[in-house]
Amino acid sequence: MLKISLLFAIISFSILKVAAQTSKQPVLKNKTNGIFKSEAEKAEVLYRPQIHFTPKKGWMNDPNGMFYKDGVYHLYFQHNPDSNVWGPMHWGHATSKNLIDWKHQPIAIYPDSIGMIFSGSAVVDEKNTSGFGKNGITPIVSIFTQHNMEGEQTGRTDFQNQSIAYSLDNGYTWKMYKGNPVIKNPGIKDFRDPKVIWHEASKKWIMIVAVKNKVSFYSSANLMQWTKESDFGENIGNHDGVWECPDLFTLKHENRTYWVLTSSINPGGPNKGSATQYFIGDFDGHNFTTNSTKTKWMDFGTDNYASVTWSDNGSEKISMGWMSNWIYAREVPTFNWRSAATLPRLLALKNVNGEIYLTSDARKFVNSLPKKTQQFTNGKGKLEVPSLGSAYKISFNQNNLSPYRVSLSNDLGEHLDFGYDSVTNQFFIDRSFAGVHKFNPEFAAKHISPRIEVSNNTSFYAFVDKASIEFFADGGLNVMTDIFFPTVPYNNINIISNNKKAITDHFEVATFLRNKK
Repeated sequence: MLKISLLFAIISFSILKVAAQTSKQPVLKNKTNGIFKSEAEKAEVLYRPQIHFTPKKGWMNDPNGMFYKDGVYHLYFQHNPDSNVWGPMHWGHATSKNLIDWKHQPIAIYPDSIGMIFSGSAVVDEKNTSGFGKNGITPIVSIFTQHNMEGEQTGRTDFQNQSIAYSLDNGYTWKMYKGNPVIKNPGIKDFRDPKVIWHEASKKWIMIVAVKNKVSFYSSANLMQWTKESDFGENIGNHDGVWECPDLFTLKHENRTYWVLTSSINPGGPNKGSATQYFIGDFDGHNFTTNSTKTKWMDFGTDNYASVTWSDNGSEKISMGWMSNWIYAREVPTFNWRSAATLPRLLALKNVNGEIYLTSDARKFVNSLPKKTQQFTNGKGKLEVPSLGSAYKISFNQNNLSPYRVSLSNDLGEHLDFGYDSVTNQFFIDRSFAGVHKFNPEFAAKHISPRIEVSNNTSFYAFVDKASIEFFADGGLNVMTDIFFPTVPYNNINIISNNKKAITDHFEVATFLRNKK
């Protein structure tokens, strides 16, 4: 059982202690009650998440080609099926009806003579502008970068080109377009990750593609012939690394439609390594413009990269990212597979002192799952939460923002801390002592997120799933995602604050009831 206690620095004693424990940590055993035969078997129990997508085996990084059709969400992803490290890139494939329960599908797109299959997008070609549709069947068209490894190794600069494939069975099987590549490399080493959308005002397809330290826009009437329109970003935003995996979409706020442009960057994130920045402005079919000079981040944690949105799912904009970081992604202590995706997040906009920011919210998709919810309200209540094999959400409200720290720990002394520091006005996740970390010297660290909201009324929630935490503060204005690897599961929660009432007004733990291993 998970022991929960609330501690207050001023009083310095526990006011709630439940779910009494034995003094010794139980030995982890496998399903047949035997000791684990290998580190790989142990990692399956300790680190394979309950409510996040992971590949069945092999390596995964960026989510790709995400679209929605006939009640099914399609997720493709960068995939090396033959190893748990990056290698020859394919498009893996999975499907879901609720964005939480995923069905693994056969590999969708394989490398060919032009190159490996790097990141990209997919669109439902409802008007059959491509002409690929036959006998009334609506084609799905995927657009992706093909990377020629031989060209890179021989020192050429034109080894990344944009190609397309099409599907006539709703994305389960694909046929390469014979005229590939549809956009040849203009002589730029980093030229990749096309995201394509339909621009209704100009009645044409728009592609945004990452080009070294900026993005370029192209337009097309048929997804095959493309015309260069403009560039954006060379003199704005973060430039401490290469721009990758851009996205472009609209969101409405206060009776106005805004255009949102996102671009991942590696390195250069706010807490080192890879991260995703965004810009809010206008797009007229030719140029993207913004009046803000601030660098804004979708997620301040170290483990949400290449986040992009689903296509063809109506006005909702739902994003998903790769839950790792290029600093250590190849070294994390999982074996049969490497990497997970973040939870799906519903995006919106919020005005804070005249500046428009992006917000993220994962609750819609997870809250529908069966769960056991327990509350601690006004200093009363008992919380008993199973730990091993569970995923859970921690949430609480404050009517007057006060500093706090939530500490997840086990009986080995390992602990993951997150919370708010009023002195620096920053949220934080500290995984310095969270568990296994020697695989990379930069992994064990404290990460920070400067608070954006100015109101004292606030709420916080965090999803914990074996080896990851996604921490949402102030309605998703501040988001932090980090992974961690405890030696044994955490079985204690301590909430520490110097303001008793601020924490205990409403504290809740919801444990998701899952049948997965």
